[in-house]
This record gives sequence, structure tokens and C-alpha cells, in this order.
Amino acid sequence: MNELIEELSSTYVGCHVDGVYVNNLSYADDMVLLSPSVGALQRLVKTSESYAVAHGLRYNTSKSEVIQFKAGPKSYKMTPVTLCGTALKVVQKFKYLGHRVTENMSDNDDMERERRALCVRSNMLARRFARCSTEVKLTLFKAYCQTFYTCNLWVNFTQRAYNALRVQYNNAFRVLFGLPRYCSASTMFAEAHTDSFDAIVRKRCASLLNRLRSSPNSILSVLAQRWDSPLFARWVRLHAPPLAAPRRF
Repeated sequence: MNELIEELSSTYVGCHVDGVYVNNLSYADDMVLLSPSVGALQRLVKTSESYAVAHGLRYNTSKSEVIQFKAGPKSYKMTPVTLCGTALKVVQKFKYLGHRVTENMSDNDDMERERRALCVRSNMLARRFARCSTEVKLTLFKAYCQTFYTCNLWVNFTQRAYNALRVQYNNAFRVLFGLPRYCSASTMFAEAHTDSFDAIVRKRCASLLNRLRSSPNSILSVLAQRWDSPLFARWVRLHAPPLAAPRRF
């Protein structure tokens, strides 16, 4: 796979950021090709096809998809992209490494995925470990209810989706420990010496940005150094209080 990655990068076709070509992202055998045009994307696909033929590999066209990211309200009809003679299915969203990616770059879908998963995990804990001690319940809660996989990537979402997940997190804690439904969330987390939902998100975002800036990977470093990066903007909103409106005299 390393040879294919180098071959795709050397084509100088596809997306690029500050002179660094970002036309393919790979993790194990999962690969994403990025291109600003259908023609360039087809060229990258052809390069991948030639590499597969030369190495005795075969792509599964039923598991390969195409998504068109929208930069505005307008939508454009795409020319079909073919892989091994088969036109690939055009989708509005897909899951990559556990994270849901949508055509409008919204994270609401991924938040809803996490909310539903949290609901299942918290109900399981409350049902199976109702008679355990407080210490055991707290350990289980931190292990099963504070994961929030890829929450540090959430940068574009509605307040409604964010609040729904936060409320689910608070209710999961209340149900597990048998607390009143309308008790203070900040008080119960402070007394249990555990992080609230907002605290978890702040820590995860800060950790991701720190790892990006210290990474030797050229793609990650160029994205981390950009002041207009959505991840950096999200970090600023989380850690810097909003400016107060100017007073009028």
C-alpha cells in the first residue's frame, strides 16, 4: 500500500493545501481519494486500478462509494466515476473509520450516532450493575460512557444536536446512580469528581490539536498550522469566552 500511496501523491492531481497534495488518505486497507473535479478523481482511480492489476489485487466495487461535498446550497450532477468498469454509487453520507461523513460536512449525524450508542451502553450498565458500589459504578461510567469517539472532530453542528447528546450523558449518570431527574448536573459531577460533557469535549479538542502540531506527518502539520482551520476555530470557541458586547453611553 505504501507504493500506491507514493504513486498517487506523485501524480500531483487532486486536492492540495498550501502546496501539500492531499489526494489520498489511507489507514490499513481503507483508502479515500480526494479531488476537486470528477476528471481528476477518475485519473486517481485509474492509477489505483493499474496498481491493483500489477500486484494481483482486486477492488470490491460494491464497497466503494463516491460522495460530492457541497460548498453551498447548489448541487451539480456528477459524471459517473467508474472502478474496474463499474459505475460507483453516489451517496450522501458514509462511515469512514467509525466517523460519519456527510455531503454538507455536518456533524449532526455523527452526534446522533454517538447519542444512540451512549443510550444503549448506559441502559446496559444501569440494568446489570444496579447493586454495585458507587466506586464500581463510577469506574464503569468513565469506561463506557465517556468515550465519545471522534468528538474532537465535531466542528459543524447545530446546538440542538449538541444539547441532545449532552442531556443524554447527564441522564445516563443520573440513572446509573439513582439521582433525581432534575438534579443539578454541575453539582453531581463535581461531587463525583468526574468530568462533565463540556469538559470532556474541551479536553479532547485540546489533545487533538496538540497532537496535530507535534506530528511529523506533513499533511497533519500543514492543517494544524493554518489559522483558518475549523479545528483551531472550534478550540478557540471552547477555551476563549465570547467578547462582551460594547456598552453604549
